[in-house]
Amino acid sequence: MSERFVVVPVDGGVGVAEEGEHSDAVVADPAPDTGGSSSSSGSAGGAAEEKEAGEDSVFEQQDTSAVVPILEYNREPNKYGDGVPKENSPFINNTDNDKGNSYDGTNMALFEEEMDSNPMVSSLLNKLANYTNLTQGAQEHEEAEDDEGPKKKAVKSPQMGTFMGVYLPCLQNILGVILFLRLTWIVGTAGILESLAIVGLCCSCTMLTAISMSAIATNGVVPAGGSYYMISRSLGPEFGGAVGLCFYLGTTFAGSMYILGTIEILLTYIVPKAAIFVAEKKEDEADALLNNMRVYGTCCLALMAVVVFVGVKYVNKLALVFLACVILSILAIYAGVIKTIFEPPDFPVCMLGNRTLQNHNFDRCLKTEVIDNVTVTTKLWRLFCDGPEINATCNEYFVNNNVTSVQGIPGLTSGVISENMWSEYGPLAMLVENKKLIAVGGSDSAQDIYMPYVVNDITTFFTLLVGIYFPSVTGIMAGSNRSGDLRDAQKSIPIGTILAIATTSIIYITCVVLFGACIEGVLLRDKFGDSVKGNLVIGTLSWPSPWVIVIGSFFSCCGAGLQSLTGAPRLLQAIARDGIVPFLQVFGHGKANGEPTWALLLTAGICEIGILIASLDAVAPILSMFFLMCYLFVNLACAVQTLLRTPNWRPRFKYYHWALSFLGMSLCLALMFISSWYYAIVAMAIASCIYKYIEYRGAEKEWGDGIRGLSLNAARYALIRLEEAPPHTKNWRPQLLVLLNLDSDQGVKHPRLLSLTTQLKAGKGLTIVGNVLEGTYLTKEAEAKKAEQNIKSSMSTERTKGFCHVVVSSNLRDGFSHLIQSAGLGGMKHNTVLMAWPGTWRQSNDSQSWKNFIETVRETTAAHQALLVAKNVDSFPTNQDRLGEGTIDVWWVVHDGGMLMLLPFLLRQHKVWRKCKMRIFTVAQMDDNSIQMKKDLQMFLYHLRLDAEVEVVEMHDNDISAFTYEKTLMMEQRSQMLKQMQLSRTEREREIQSITDESRSSIRRKNQGAAQSTNLSQQSSLMEDTQEDEAQLIHDRNTASHATINDKAESGPERVHMTWTKDKLFTERNRNRECNANVAVRDLFNMKPEWESLNQSNVRRMHTAIKLNEVVVNKSQGAHLVLLNMPGPPKNRGGDENYMEFLEVLLEGLNRVLLVRGGGREVITIYS
Repeated sequence: MSERFVVVPVDGGVGVAEEGEHSDAVVADPAPDTGGSSSSSGSAGGAAEEKEAGEDSVFEQQDTSAVVPILEYNREPNKYGDGVPKENSPFINNTDNDKGNSYDGTNMALFEEEMDSNPMVSSLLNKLANYTNLTQGAQEHEEAEDDEGPKKKAVKSPQMGTFMGVYLPCLQNILGVILFLRLTWIVGTAGILESLAIVGLCCSCTMLTAISMSAIATNGVVPAGGSYYMISRSLGPEFGGAVGLCFYLGTTFAGSMYILGTIEILLTYIVPKAAIFVAEKKEDEADALLNNMRVYGTCCLALMAVVVFVGVKYVNKLALVFLACVILSILAIYAGVIKTIFEPPDFPVCMLGNRTLQNHNFDRCLKTEVIDNVTVTTKLWRLFCDGPEINATCNEYFVNNNVTSVQGIPGLTSGVISENMWSEYGPLAMLVENKKLIAVGGSDSAQDIYMPYVVNDITTFFTLLVGIYFPSVTGIMAGSNRSGDLRDAQKSIPIGTILAIATTSIIYITCVVLFGACIEGVLLRDKFGDSVKGNLVIGTLSWPSPWVIVIGSFFSCCGAGLQSLTGAPRLLQAIARDGIVPFLQVFGHGKANGEPTWALLLTAGICEIGILIASLDAVAPILSMFFLMCYLFVNLACAVQTLLRTPNWRPRFKYYHWALSFLGMSLCLALMFISSWYYAIVAMAIASCIYKYIEYRGAEKEWGDGIRGLSLNAARYALIRLEEAPPHTKNWRPQLLVLLNLDSDQGVKHPRLLSLTTQLKAGKGLTIVGNVLEGTYLTKEAEAKKAEQNIKSSMSTERTKGFCHVVVSSNLRDGFSHLIQSAGLGGMKHNTVLMAWPGTWRQSNDSQSWKNFIETVRETTAAHQALLVAKNVDSFPTNQDRLGEGTIDVWWVVHDGGMLMLLPFLLRQHKVWRKCKMRIFTVAQMDDNSIQMKKDLQMFLYHLRLDAEVEVVEMHDNDISAFTYEKTLMMEQRSQMLKQMQLSRTEREREIQSITDESRSSIRRKNQGAAQSTNLSQQSSLMEDTQEDEAQLIHDRNTASHATINDKAESGPERVHMTWTKDKLFTERNRNRECNANVAVRDLFNMKPEWESLNQSNVRRMHTAIKLNEVVVNKSQGAHLVLLNMPGPPKNRGGDENYMEFLEVLLEGLNRVLLVRGGGREVITIYS
């Protein structure tokens, strides 16, 4: 015999679960000492029928209807026979895809009910082991997968290793345009020592960043997306979006730089005659070059964009060709350096005095030459003199100094390294001079700019050179960007990237030293090679020909430009598809194969901006900023994760430390401001704007980022600090616990309560929005989740910043007690409770609602918490309203610690209440000096720095009026009626039988029917009918007594106005159908107390409520808001219903009222 659990749903005879629910989903072991029958009967007694809540109160009864599964433990044969549940077992909730591998055999039978939410490890491991990365921008993109369905092609498993997949791509991206076009000029301008410092700074920065990046890249699988993916998943969507877009802009401007480099090589060194704009004067040459760069650069950009759009696969195939060009060029440089030891190349530089001449328009470095014994002038003479004649007028400096020719490449053993050690910075148009040579200066230096001298085209200084050089070390992310193609990304990325940086650093350092040791200083400072007939300076050093470097650098720049135009749009597409920047979502779309068409157009547009700048030296610092920003955040991500020791931070790369990451981060920040402080500020401003925009729009992505961990650590630290001592009075602000009321569909009943919270808090301090559902958590879990979602939605609509807390409790009373006691954490707990006034407590058949309200008032007092009760909360203004001229009236009757003063001040900070003025009323008794009270109050407000009108209202000790007695009599009659409604059933029957024979017989029949019935639902409905009849009879009895008193009052000498019109209305409405009951009740009236027998304490309290209400209504009926001290509930719980009546009388005739009870401490101070 096998043992089985059978779930029997108890729902009044209906055993069908609702759609989407499984009545057999939860199976629990019954207590060993209870059988199925006792469990069944116990649950049946606890099942409550659904009733529509009629209470307008936070304490109204919630829906408690539920299908309660009862467990019966049966010992009977298993219907499957073999003891193994089959696929159609009700315990297994398999999906079609997982059938056959989620559950197998009897070993896991204990966990079979949770298979749908907790799959077996075997199937999970199978899915993890088959994980494959998608190549970036590939046809098998996620969206394409969804569209293609069964026709989807299988993704080939990536096979690239460390050398081909990471090392060579990094090498190709790092080595490039700056090495070939600017490194010689940087060495000549900054000197060897400072150049080494620049190279060391930049290479150290990238090496430290690579260490941090390796740690992040090896901390789990990095899908295609590279650096953006790593930063966004480590630092969160806000940082991810900001840094991702900075990286995108850097990559885009890198494309501009490579295109400008391509055009510079083309127009300066390959086909100079192709220039469209030709300068007629020397001083116009710079502008002509820039215009040529703009025209040709735009054409080149358009051509490259078309190539990328048509066939990106060809770009990837040509990558190795471009890399081969770079490697061959570098090898040619080293070969040329070795050759200079034995046979230096012949590249003479013509010097006039100590000034370097542009060797374009003359062939011989001579002033005159002898041909056939005749001295004739050379082409050089004609550049400095009026004509070719010997006696022509010449430039004074030309006349005073000799022309000499120096070797441009003296060779490695020449000792020129000592001359090139130190820097030669200078302003724009400074002449490139050799200080060793003797020269006699000319008198007119203003004419020098028109002479064919080699000059500085820009002002040079150390920090500028750092900004220009830094792009030559970028490109370290190339390996991580290809992570989807790697066989083992976690092994290849660290090794390949760090080896590539080490290799390129060695290349740059050796090049700096070798250039300074082999090349003459004046030639090094000649940026465009004008002194060597327009040759590329680095080309003059290479072997076998300068054209090796020229052609190699040209193709290298072309390839790098194409790579940038290929990678940048994909990066933008990845950001757009993440959905964190809403206005970029259009760029997530592309061609059918996933190619980012729109992103390519935007990239080309931004790239064109860089090309219109036209100067390589001006574009380089821009992209330096964006790359440095990206590297900074990579280091920050690693440092944050390391310091937080988050459980998921387990990189396979072990050679990292948070100190290295912080050093790298500091170096990046320093380099940003060293390169260009204004570009750095602009880049940081752009990143900050993107960050705040994503934060403002509400990034809904949850990537388990490190910033969230940092926030948790900071919050924990702050909470522990807060625990040390209560806040000072100066720091006190209302930390609200808002007790909300939900309707039967778990929707928020009074959203204006949240509006009031927002206006009161203005986003500062703590706000906890709480609600209690009646029942057990197991049966109400879904409702609790729904209620929480609805509350959060309402909080978002009303812009209430805070937390939501829904509690399920066996009864509302305990639930709210638990909230008041336990909401919050540590020092971050609420100190004020805000709730709505239970407006319909009089009409309610259930006294529990107002009893709960009063108990909440008592508990807040006991907990030393302030209490705010909003009456007519639905008439309060929304956050979109703007109240005009009006007042907020404060009625300061008793001292409450200053709450009444503080609340209007906080409200007036919000734009809804900003135009309202504050008025403070206080009440003076007969013995008080009202004039002195007003002066004192004005001085108190002056010290509090509050602007308010002050008025002292005098309340004289009048005799208690007949109206007050009448109110008290009505209150006590209603109190007696409520008590009678709560009598036991036998007492209720006896009371009703004593009223009238007809009523007695009618009610007896109904009660007998109820006693004989065994059906639970029928019994409860008959009891409800009985209560209604009884309540109606007692109500009519009281109505008759009211009418009798009214007759007596009118017959007396003084006429008293009554305020029981609602009772009279009920009387008129029920007069026809209850006439017999009205007659029968008259006998009972003689048993009611007269005025003399009234409780005198109640009479005095009623008197206070009426008189105070008269004064408040008289002064503040037109106010936008009235704040009033809330009287405390009676210590004797027997008078609770009277307390509610007192408050009703106190608030009668007022629209918006906020009742305030202090928390027993001072909350406002006159001290600074």
